[in-house]
Amino acid sequence: MADNDRPFGFGPGDFDDFAREARDIVGRFVGSQVGREAFSGLFNEPKPRPRPEPETTGETGDGVWAVIATDDDGGARVEQVFKTELDALRAHQHNTDTKRRVRFLPYGIPVSALDD
Repeated sequence: MADNDRPFGFGPGDFDDFAREARDIVGRFVGSQVGREAFSGLFNEPKPRPRPEPETTGETGDGVWAVIATDDDGGARVEQVFKTELDALRAHQHNTDTKRRVRFLPYGIPVSALDD
């Protein structure tokens, strides 16, 4: 064979063999149970989407970041309030008290909701 018969390292017969094998593999996959399940979502009617729920204050990000301390009875109290999580974490970074932690407080939630 001449060098220009196989410019990319394979000839026309090699490509035909590859295409035939690929067709057989795809045919076996589509005919199998896994293939039917994979493709059934494409051709079945879509299920109706659930109606979106209104966003809560916490989901919209309306609130503050606070350093919360819990007492021995499990009651929570706010010690400091911050606009961003980063500010709250920076202020709290050297804390060794396990009863103090940083939490997000959505507007309107009572602090007593954080009681242990």
